Amino acid sequence: MPRRSDARRTALQMLYLMDVNPDAPVQQIEESIAELSKRDLIEFATQIVQGVRGSLSDIDRQIETIADNWRIERMAPTDRNVMRLAVYEMQQLNTPAAVAINEAIDLAREFGTENSAKFVNGILDRLTVTPGESATNG
Repeated sequence: MPRRSDARRTALQMLYLMDVNPDAPVQQIEESIAELSKRDLIEFATQIVQGVRGSLSDIDRQIETIADNWRIERMAPTDRNVMRLAVYEMQQLNTPAAVAINEAIDLAREFGTENSAKFVNGILDRLTVTPGESATNG
């Protein structure tokens, strides 16, 4: 049964595509999202993609503030787009931090490098909690 995780996976793939190929045809993005089988998942993925793109500079600034010695353009495209997706969800869709971070870690494991999950978890955890607390067990 399709789940929101499927919509997040599709949204990440489209964010990645637009990141590495800014001239990607909008129709291709829309068609890829439309392949999700349920209307609510299509709307969720579309909302994430459009929301991240509309808030990109603000989201990137927040990530860079937390990511000591890492400029956003130096991060692996998969990692930065996973984090963008999670930050947008937490801040604009009110997804609980633990849910957004755990989903981001799963996406980082699936699409990123051997170290992506730890990197993504570390930055998102620092972004969402006060010192001394931890949102995940990642």
